[in-house]
Parts: sequence; structure tokens; C-alpha cells
Amino acid sequence: MIRTKSFFRRWSMVSLTLLSLVVVAACSTPPQSDGGTIQQESSGTAQPAELTIALDWYPNAVHSFLYAAEEQGYFAEENLRVNLQMPSDANDPLKLVAAGQVDAAISYQPQIVQARSEELPVVSIAALVRHPLNVIMVREDSDIIQPRDLAGKNIGYPSIPLDESIVRTVVKADGGDDSGLSFTDIGFDIVPALTGKKVDAVVGGYINHEKLILEKNGIPVRTFVTSEYGVPDYYELVLATSDDTLSEKKETLAAFLRAAAKGQAYVSAHKEEALELLLSKQASEFPLEEDIETKSLEILLPLMDAGSEPFGSQQAESWQQLIEWMHTQQLIKKEVQVNDVMVNLSE
Repeated sequence: MIRTKSFFRRWSMVSLTLLSLVVVAACSTPPQSDGGTIQQESSGTAQPAELTIALDWYPNAVHSFLYAAEEQGYFAEENLRVNLQMPSDANDPLKLVAAGQVDAAISYQPQIVQARSEELPVVSIAALVRHPLNVIMVREDSDIIQPRDLAGKNIGYPSIPLDESIVRTVVKADGGDDSGLSFTDIGFDIVPALTGKKVDAVVGGYINHEKLILEKNGIPVRTFVTSEYGVPDYYELVLATSDDTLSEKKETLAAFLRAAAKGQAYVSAHKEEALELLLSKQASEFPLEEDIETKSLEILLPLMDAGSEPFGSQQAESWQQLIEWMHTQQLIKKEVQVNDVMVNLSE
């Protein structure tokens, strides 16, 4: 049975100028103690610092390092008590971060840039998935062999301006004419749209999810990696916090990232155990398919590997290239400064 994308909504580039709403929420939030300060009991033992981390969506393979860090005691070693929170909507985590209602959240690099351009006080403190997962997909039995063959075709997308810009950039970079492209809003029903040949191609689907589901259901696909055709090689997932939380809890967040790095190393060395743990954490309303998550983790591990750099490290160049491209594509109204959208806390 083919599962649709309706339950797997990701962020949309709707206006984040909900700043007034965020400010109101922040003002109504009870003051929180400084989680970066270790409190001492009379016995001299240190009270764990508490952090609330919002996931980008339901538990899946990309979150394995968090559950591993929790299960293996890496958070406890850093004297942390970490609450992992699943959002009701993929657009919520960043707003909750800005409002101070969570300490950090898994988010998306383009979303951070857009938010910052609209003066939402959020900043990335770690790059988690270091390359795009979003690709352009066509059926293998189609006549679309190269990106320029998309000229004049109907593209299914989740009505996100970023995705339209991605397709146009890719087509033009391959020497094609983007003037005849048409875009059909298919929501997040990526799999049914391509399975039923409702569109010629889709964008917004991930190589570690929709592509795997399509292939599992007998629909082999051809993919175009966007970073090979003029789109910046951006970070798909990052960990974001607010300016205030970064100032107040910098050491605690750095401790979290040390534990997270150990969790990722454990997952790399113990894939089967990590997947078993993940399956035990799956949300009942969003059940996982073991074979899909197994393949997803195989895809994700190299994309999360920072090489000789610490897990989570970020490069200013990646942010600058994305900012410039988004500004050129009119996805943001004004350019933002790299130092405002990222800081390296990984050690």
C-alpha cells in the first residue's frame, strides 16, 4: 500500500512575519531559569540542566542520534535532562524557538535564512544533514532524461516558492528554457502524483523517503540532484535556537551537541541497534516501515558526516551562498548577515 505524503508535511515558505504572534507568546511564557547554570543541592550534587528540543516532525531515521544519545546515557554524562518534543505542524518548531517555548529545534537552512530576513531572532548552532535531501524526481519510464527535458512540462510541487525556484534554476543551468514550465500544487502527495502520472515530475520529495517508497511500490524513478545544477549545496537540516537562549544557555547547548555527536557515532557503529531503538520510539499515529527506515539511515549517515570537522560544524561559505541565491531568486526581501544566522558550538 502506498502511503501518501499528507502525514509527512514539511515546512512551507509562508510568511514568517508572525513575529507579533511570537512576541505575544514569549511575553505570556513564564520566565525560565537559566538552563546553562548548574544548580547545587545542599549535598553538593549538581542538578541536571534541562533542555527541550523540538523535532522537525515525527520520529524517523534522521533522529536516531538523539535517541541513541538518550539511551546510551550521553546526555546524562553531560548532566543534561533532554525532552524531545514532536510538533503538531512542521512550521511550529521555529516559532516556538523564537518565542522561548523550546530551547532548540531541528529546522531547515533555507527556513532560517527566510526567518532571519524577516527579523525573527533565530540562529543555527549546528548542521545535521549537510546536503539537500530534496530532489527533482521523474519516472524512469518517462522521456525526461536530463533536466533540460523538463522544459514545457508540468511539475508537481507543494506550493513552496523555494521548490519552484529550485526547478527553474536546475532547468536553466542545464541549458533548458524555463518559460514554459507549469506548476501544479499537489500538496505533499508526492508519491500518488508520480505514481498516477498526474504530473511529469515532482519536487519536494526526499531521496531518503519518497524515492524509497516509490521504488518499494514498483515505480523506479530518475533523480536530478539540484546542487549539480546551480542550486547551492545547502544544509537540509540544522539545529536552531533563539538569540536569547543562545546567550543564556550557550554552554548547555554546547554540552548537548557533545552528547549528540556521541549519539551519532554510536548510530554509525551500531546501525541495527539504533534502528531497533528508533522503532521503539515511533509515534503511534505515524508508524514507521522498518525497511524504509533502514535504507533511509544508510542514505543519511554519509550526508550527516562532517569528515574531519566535529559533528554539527557549519561553514560560513554555505550560508553565504544560500543567502545570495535566495536573494537573487527573490525568496527573501533583503540579504542577511552570516554571523546573524549561524554560530559554531560543536567542539
